[in-house]
Amino acid sequence: MQSVKVVVTGPFNAGKTTFIKAVSEITVLSTERQVSDASGEGSGETTVAMDFGRITVSDDVVLYLFGTPGQSRFSFMWETLSEGMLGFVLLVDATEPQTFADAKEMIGFFGEMSEVPFVVAANKVEADDVDTIRQVRTDLGLADSVPLLPVDARDKDSVKAALLGLLYEILESMS
Repeated sequence: MQSVKVVVTGPFNAGKTTFIKAVSEITVLSTERQVSDASGEGSGETTVAMDFGRITVSDDVVLYLFGTPGQSRFSFMWETLSEGMLGFVLLVDATEPQTFADAKEMIGFFGEMSEVPFVVAANKVEADDVDTIRQVRTDLGLADSVPLLPVDARDKDSVKAALLGLLYEILESMS
């Protein structure tokens, strides 16, 4: 059985935990904690260390999914989680372009950690929404060679398609 370590990263609130939970065949290990806004009021949860899930792709391939925290103050975890990865998914919320600067930083960070293939998954984009996909590619400054895939992080089939896109890139890089 071939084990493939995949990192799922992206800016705060892009949907990384949801993405992993949508496909994991095991209960996802998640280290989410309550976050507060400036007023001290609760404003949701954030991953502070990692999420972990697993999906069996075929009889001989298993993907181990490691989700990162979305804030750069947790970049020490980015470094730790990137060790041994064969590829990564950068998940962005296409409806939140103000987070794209953080996404670009993450592409640079993970690219420096390891020269592995990656795909960008644009969350909350319909598969046929070519204009939004084109705009996300432009805003992120992605080369045409970087796969940019629409995804619904809540939908198992959509997440599987993004992971298979990454797996294809990994296999291509090994040949």
